[in-house]
Amino acid sequence: MRAARFPLIALFAVGGVLAASLEVTVRDERGNPVENAVAYATPKGAPAPAGPKRTAAIEQIDKTFVPHVTVVQAGTTVQFPNRDPIRHHVYSFSPAKSFEIKLYAGTPPTPVLFDKPGEVVLGCNIHDNMLAFVLVVETPYFAKTPREGIARLEQLPAGEYDVHVWHPALAAPVPARTVRLRADETAPFPAAVTLKAQPARAPAR
Repeated sequence: MRAARFPLIALFAVGGVLAASLEVTVRDERGNPVENAVAYATPKGAPAPAGPKRTAAIEQIDKTFVPHVTVVQAGTTVQFPNRDPIRHHVYSFSPAKSFEIKLYAGTPPTPVLFDKPGEVVLGCNIHDNMLAFVLVVETPYFAKTPREGIARLEQLPAGEYDVHVWHPALAAPVPARTVRLRADETAPFPAAVTLKAQPARAPAR
C-alpha cells in the first residue's frame, strides 16, 4: 500500500493561564486536515521530565493494527492484544526497538518495553498488508492529530522548547521550531513548515 504524496503544513499557536498549551494544526497542500501527525515539545537546556509511568495498547482488529500511529514516551510498555479469531505474529526490526511476538491469540502475558527514542515500524509476519508505526519520544509533552488535524499539547511549564512534527509518510525529518512559552501565554505563535511525503514503508525483515 502506498501513501498519497502530500506536503504538510503545520501551524503553531500557544495559549494558557497557569500552564502553557501548544496547538499544532497540520494540513496538506490543499488545506485538508492531516490525521496521525505527531507534535512533541522538548525543553531546551534541560532534560525532559520523566512523567508518570504510562502504558499503551495496539490492537489487531480485522487484520489491522489499531491505532495505525501510536506515540509514547521512552520507558512506556505496550500491549498487543489480538482481537481477531486468527493468530498474528507481530514484529519490528527497527533500530529503536527490535522484537517479535510469535504466533499468538489473545493478549501476550508480557508487554513490550519501548525504551529508546525513534520510529518503530510494525508488521505481521503472516499478513503482509498489516502496517503500523510507533514514535518513541523523550518528552511527556506530545499529541497526535485526529481527523480535524489539530494536535493539542497541554500543561507545558514556562520555558523554551524545540517543537517537532512527524508523520509516517515523511521523506525526511522536519527541522524543529523553537518556541518560548510563558505560564500566562495567550498570544498566538505563528509558524509554518512544509513537509514532503514518501510512499509508505514496509517493515524490514
